[in-house]
Amino acid sequence: MSGALHLTITTPMELLVDEPAARALRAEDESGAFGILPGHTDFLTTLPASVLRWRDAAGALRFCALRSGLLTVRDGARVAVTCREGILGDDLEALASEVAALRAEEADADRRARVEQMRLHSQAVRQLMRYLRPGQTGAFAHPPQLADSGDGGTP
Repeated sequence: MSGALHLTITTPMELLVDEPAARALRAEDESGAFGILPGHTDFLTTLPASVLRWRDAAGALRFCALRSGLLTVRDGARVAVTCREGILGDDLEALASEVAALRAEEADADRRARVEQMRLHSQAVRQLMRYLRPGQTGAFAHPPQLADSGDGGTP
C-alpha cells in the first residue's frame, strides 16, 4: 500500500481533478464530515452540495465546491468523485458561500417539487370523487344512499 490517494473529480462534461498523489481528503455526506486517508476501506456515499478538501503531493490544501455527487473509495488508494457540477478554487470562504447558494437552490427545487406533488395528488382525488359521485358537486355532497335490502329495515 502506498502513502497516497489517486483522486479524480469528474462532472458529466469534464475531468476537473486528476491528482495521483493526494495525501488526505475531507468531505461531508448527510451524516456529517469525514476524512479519507490512504488505506481506507472500500466506501460509497452520496454527497450533498458541499466543499471537498484535499492535500496534494506538495502538501498544499486544495478545494472544490460540489453540487451533489457520489464518492467512492476502492482498494484503499483510489478515490473517485462524480458530481453534477464542480467549481475549483483557492478561497474557502468564496466556495463556502457558493455552496450555501447551491444548497438554497436545491432546497427551493425540493420545495417546488413537493408543492407540485401535492397539487397533482389533490387533482387526482378530485377526479376520483367526480368519478365515484357523478352529478354531485360541492364540498358537502352526501354519499350515495344504499339500496333497500327488501327486509323492511333501514339500510
